[in-house]
Amino acid sequence: MKKQLKSIDSQIIKAINVRGLGAVFVPTDFLDLGSREAVDVVLHRLVRKGTIRRLARGIYDFPKEHPVLGWLQPSPEKIAEALVGRDCTRIQPTGAYAANILGLSEQVPAKVVFLTDGPSRMVKIGLTTIQLRQTTAKNMAMAGRLSGLLIQAFRELGKENVTTERLEHLKRILPADKRLELLKDIRLAPEWMHPIFKKLASEDV
Repeated sequence: MKKQLKSIDSQIIKAINVRGLGAVFVPTDFLDLGSREAVDVVLHRLVRKGTIRRLARGIYDFPKEHPVLGWLQPSPEKIAEALVGRDCTRIQPTGAYAANILGLSEQVPAKVVFLTDGPSRMVKIGLTTIQLRQTTAKNMAMAGRLSGLLIQAFRELGKENVTTERLEHLKRILPADKRLELLKDIRLAPEWMHPIFKKLASEDV
């Protein structure tokens, strides 16, 4: 048993190193290397050694250290991606967090919600709560695309707050080819966003 654990130990350490500093993972990511019990024992040992960090029950990271800020917290996206794991499910940031990603809001929400076509789940990491909220296939149609992120951000802001200044900001940070792709998804966006998508896709605000 000890010999087996030693072998799994080295394989898991190798797999974590391949993922690189800042990686987030769950025990099921390593089930191809050994049983769940053996994986849990190895991860617990690595936490005690300080090699990895336990963020919450069943969620770990390979912590990255900043020379001034110290140990960094992984992004909500990385945590959400680890939670959906290998289930081939998708995630879509929503609300204030979607607006924050695009630089349309400085608010960093204490609760970050992701839509998903997988099972719902919630976890608290430090002061931040991360929720995966199961939704319909229609709501996930643009997951992982710029249009999906913009729709969620604009819903959070409201039509009256999608100002010329904010559109100018988006044009500065978003490549022209990505903005042109918005026209392909315009039919899936709420009707009030259609003129906004067209403005973003054009050369002038």
